[in-house]
Amino acid sequence: MAWVHPEQFRRCVVRYRGDYKVLSFSCWEQFLAMSFAQITYRESLADLEVCLRSRRDQLYHMGFRSVLAHSTLADANRTRDWRIYADLAARLIRRARRLYAQEPLGVELDQTIYALDSTTIDLCLHLFPWARFRSTKAAVKLHTLLDVRGAIPTMIAISEGKQADVCVLDDLLPEAGAFYVMDRGYLDFARLYRFVLAAAFFVTRFKAGVQLNRLESRPVDRTTGLRSDHVVWLRTLQSATHYPDRLRRVTYRDPEDGRMLVFLTNNFELPALVIAQLYKLRWRVELFFKWIKQNLRIKHFFGTSENAVKTQVWIAICVYVLAAIVRKELRLDLSLSQILQVLSVNAFEQVPLHELLAQTQSQDKPDHPSNQLMLWN
Repeated sequence: MAWVHPEQFRRCVVRYRGDYKVLSFSCWEQFLAMSFAQITYRESLADLEVCLRSRRDQLYHMGFRSVLAHSTLADANRTRDWRIYADLAARLIRRARRLYAQEPLGVELDQTIYALDSTTIDLCLHLFPWARFRSTKAAVKLHTLLDVRGAIPTMIAISEGKQADVCVLDDLLPEAGAFYVMDRGYLDFARLYRFVLAAAFFVTRFKAGVQLNRLESRPVDRTTGLRSDHVVWLRTLQSATHYPDRLRRVTYRDPEDGRMLVFLTNNFELPALVIAQLYKLRWRVELFFKWIKQNLRIKHFFGTSENAVKTQVWIAICVYVLAAIVRKELRLDLSLSQILQVLSVNAFEQVPLHELLAQTQSQDKPDHPSNQLMLWN
């Protein structure tokens, strides 16, 4: 927790009046308790209360100044604004991105590359009626924009499960010169044209039924898996009205399974093979979703209100980014999951963190999402 700057945390709390009229159990204690639950894999607030109360002699040194009760924590999760922890996560993310700015990509590009996707978290409709997904099911969606360098989430939006993925583009502010890699679920020409106006680039999959006119054919090296590289124009009047500009269509055959993949982009300068390689990087956001579901508590929630769910998700993201920061600043060879495993059994030890983690250094290849095997989706 020493990697969380106290003044930055205080500003987040003051902005949303998190400690207004709070006599005991501050937002900082709430953050400590929920982070402890994430790191040590607690199953419920009652479980969390029992574990912490069993070490009363250590709680003061951990930062607790109040007697912890699961009912008090449940009230805090329900009533204290989840944006406190969203703002904290944003500050930690900026710090982490600076640390991972020089991470290799596997593609020789200096521009920032983002991968955009969403994952669905299933819920019980009886307990979470505000998140109705189907007639007998509830769910929330976690929309994530991932900086591929370091696998750091730069934007996260939590919505009802029935919201279409493409709607998140309305809240996205494209960064000039950056590349945004998305699957075919985000193919909406009116929304994609905003990337053109912002001087940003997108790479997405072609969707069946889109009618195009070919304006130019470019030569390709078929030994690399490329099949075609065309400059195209939208044929239908409605589509052309939404996107009144040219597009580039690249066709590529995956040598591993023989699948034919067709990409659309608004970048006309990069080699066609690089366009295919950029889309391959999109798989890292899938690996990020898999990692946080396996290593953090975001599939089982300690509260049933919308505020409690968002609070738990954002604190989980804070823990993920803090682990990434620790790994880079201490120059560890441990993976993020190994770091959390070590912390989970040493949470009460008064040992400097760098000494504790140095004892368990491993030569195994880290399982941080940025180092995972990249596969086609």
